[in-house]
Amino acid sequence: MKYLLLSDIHGSLPTLEKALAFGRKQQCDMILLMGDILNYGPRNGVPEGLDARGIADRLNALADRIVAVRGNCDSEVDQMLLRFPIMQTYTLLVDEGRKILLTHGHVYSDSQLPPGHFDAVVCGHTHLWHLERNGQTVCCNTGSVTFPKGGNPPTLGTMDKGLISMFTLDGELLKEMKI
Repeated sequence: MKYLLLSDIHGSLPTLEKALAFGRKQQCDMILLMGDILNYGPRNGVPEGLDARGIADRLNALADRIVAVRGNCDSEVDQMLLRFPIMQTYTLLVDEGRKILLTHGHVYSDSQLPPGHFDAVVCGHTHLWHLERNGQTVCCNTGSVTFPKGGNPPTLGTMDKGLISMFTLDGELLKEMKI
């Protein structure tokens, strides 16, 4: 199973379309969304192509291929538009025996974990991508496809057979790490 790792869309339909095109090109089977899907958030500017309804329609067409968690800008009203669950703070994905914690990053993150052992933690929230090992756990922050920070380009990732790869939205490989 190959996964598209995506966070912090913040309501930009053109950005989502680019990310989904990247996922198709990479032949991803599933989409893992680490929150902040529809709402642009009061601390951000209004993104290009703001279209919450358009994003909901686009993602709802793929609902059977999506696993998502709640970001700090996601709400119950957002959930009313989406046909897949987004309200959990984190979820555990088990892929070929590897335990991967999916979370947004505002409650739990790679530095603030819930109890238990995880082979990898995938989050967003900070809009700063990173991929590093912390002891035996691989920590991945997908950054943001819409509002990257720190001079970074828009970023997203893939996970395939325990290999996490980070890319720019334009498809440039930034870093890879095996879980």
